[in-house]
Amino acid sequence: MNPSTALARVLVDELARCGVRDAVLAPGSRSAPLALALGGQDRIRVHVRIDERSAGYLALGLATNGRPTAVVCTSGTATANLFPAVLEASYAGVPLIVLTADRPPELRGTGANQTVDQVGLYGGATRFTADVGVPEQRPGAVRFWRSLTARAVAAATDRRDPGPVHLNLPLREPLVPDGEDSWVEHIQLDGAEPWTVVHAEPAPARPLTDPVPERGAVVVGHGATEPAAARRLAENCGWPLLSEPTGNARSGPNAIATYPLLLADPGFAADMRVDLVVVVGKPGLSRSLLGWLGQAHRVVVVDPSSRWADPVRRASLVLPAVPTAEPRESTGWLRSWRRADAGARSVVDDVLDEGDGLTEPRLARDLLAALPPRSLLLAGSSRPIRDLEAYAGPRDDVAVIGNRGVSGIDGLVSTALGAALVHDGPAYALLGDLAFLHDHNGLVLGPGEIRPDLRLVVVDNDGGGIFSTLPPASQPGFDRLFGTPHGLDLAAVATAAGWPCDVLATAGDLPLALAGTGPRVVLVRTRRDDTAALHLRLQQAVTDALRDSA
Repeated sequence: MNPSTALARVLVDELARCGVRDAVLAPGSRSAPLALALGGQDRIRVHVRIDERSAGYLALGLATNGRPTAVVCTSGTATANLFPAVLEASYAGVPLIVLTADRPPELRGTGANQTVDQVGLYGGATRFTADVGVPEQRPGAVRFWRSLTARAVAAATDRRDPGPVHLNLPLREPLVPDGEDSWVEHIQLDGAEPWTVVHAEPAPARPLTDPVPERGAVVVGHGATEPAAARRLAENCGWPLLSEPTGNARSGPNAIATYPLLLADPGFAADMRVDLVVVVGKPGLSRSLLGWLGQAHRVVVVDPSSRWADPVRRASLVLPAVPTAEPRESTGWLRSWRRADAGARSVVDDVLDEGDGLTEPRLARDLLAALPPRSLLLAGSSRPIRDLEAYAGPRDDVAVIGNRGVSGIDGLVSTALGAALVHDGPAYALLGDLAFLHDHNGLVLGPGEIRPDLRLVVVDNDGGGIFSTLPPASQPGFDRLFGTPHGLDLAAVATAAGWPCDVLATAGDLPLALAGTGPRVVLVRTRRDDTAALHLRLQQAVTDALRDSA
């Protein structure tokens, strides 16, 4: 067989041996050998997308379960369109295998069609990168290809620092199989074990340094790999547990659900100044939490990699695993947090339950509460995830994910699709209208593509709602420069892509819209000005409740 076909078959076979079970393909001519090899590999499920940016995010979503996922594209601008997903994978620690077809060296720098400099294209965003070289018909090539592929997958899945890897593949014509189905050496397509097996043991937990102060807390942010251990540490120490939605540690007796609202009150934040905070994962949703964290006497960060999160520059110790602590009785410190949380929860619910309309905060609260057990919820960046953080109650049987590595609103439809396809249970997403429009190409499912069991719940406030709660709202020209009204019928956008769409009128309509199976868009229309005023009212209600209980 020709060298390009041989390389593609060996590489794809080695990916399957290394545990890759899904691959996303954006079609192209130069990548034809890889596409054909994937099409003939029964251990890898292939998903085809017309838009490389959506393809990259679909692969990202497929890899949210920790299993490495490949994405394949042709040369030229196609490779650049994968960059946003590569960045998200890098900062979120998602094992993405990026395979870019390229022109051979003799065509580079000549003005040849669809040829750009792809070597090291993604810079420091990758954990491993290699320009594989033009495949040649010589002994030893199979050993090289398998070893390189196994090394790339090992780097992507390294438990200490997982992330994207990039193999750039310059391919000469012919790009389709021809001649005899043989090679200069045995290409070994009948094996099962990876070329190189890598064992990496998890880091052992160590006891928390004595003495353990009374005024401590555990903060759990995005990407926390040990939410159960974080919950256990808080309970053993008698500390409050402050978890962001994608930290998945918002349940249990020590969890404080309304902490963004509580810490936004200057008096409460000052009274609850903390001596020691153990941070697990990457926090950064609410300014009130970061401001309080910045005033902590001591911060311990848990991260097995060298990329630990320390947005307030207070970390004095970094540990590879959540520390342990001996159980002790809770004190007035924890009781004060619980009392404040209960009071805030009560007044928030009173305000949200006025009338039967679906406001954005109420939608976040009611959506999470209505999901069936073993559900998956992707929380969109910007306002949706912050509404879940501030207003939703605890659930320990729903997994919440989101693209919080770099917190973009691009690619969220495709990420949700990918995550739904690998989740064993129903999947949902809560998105804003701009995020929905940004990736509406992700709705396009061609013939033969799997229809996921996914509900996309979309808040349509005709623009960027979060800006109405930020300082630019008071500036001249705000609506055009920041609000970005689009004036589109999002139900028509969904229907054009073949997705049924429900438009909700009242809060009582939500449970029925979430029922059933298959892909569907659920649309909730709100007004940005009304939502901004409601956030202020909710915060004031919490402040008043804190004053009344003092």
